[in-house]
Amino acid sequence: MFEVEVDGRKIIRPHIIRAVNRKTLREIHDEIRAFQTNHAHGREAKFIDSFVLLPAFIRRFFLGILFKSPQMLKEMNGTVSLTAIGMFGNGGGWGIPVSNHTLQITMGGMAVKPVLINGQLENHEFLCVTISIDHDIVDGAPAARFIQRLKEMVERGYGIEEFIERTEAK
Repeated sequence: MFEVEVDGRKIIRPHIIRAVNRKTLREIHDEIRAFQTNHAHGREAKFIDSFVLLPAFIRRFFLGILFKSPQMLKEMNGTVSLTAIGMFGNGGGWGIPVSNHTLQITMGGMAVKPVLINGQLENHEFLCVTISIDHDIVDGAPAARFIQRLKEMVERGYGIEEFIERTEAK
């Protein structure tokens, strides 16, 4: 979900970024900005605009079919949902999402907290992140390994150096 402007009002529009694992940070960034600029012509936006006009019983019927078909659900909904609720506030804070995705990552706020390093207290920034995984689809052990690996990659700033190098090269 992305915030876009329509007739001077900020609204939320869905957009699925496909094959993120094969894209650079710059490609993802560019796709998001292109969508925000031209959101009215996106496939998801057109579908939502039509879908909300249907009577509620027809929407519920369609959603019932959708949630019984994993392939259709993936096509219409994607596999991972990422939201950054911390963008609009100050300080730390956690989001508690209700998601229809296999994996939901909710980025909360940033908090400064003291950390003991080599016997000295130092202030460090911490990002509040909530990760929700559908346990009907993903077992706990692989989920825990994924979360540990994600944590390590975020802490190391994985991909940021390449992003900066490519940006400076342009």
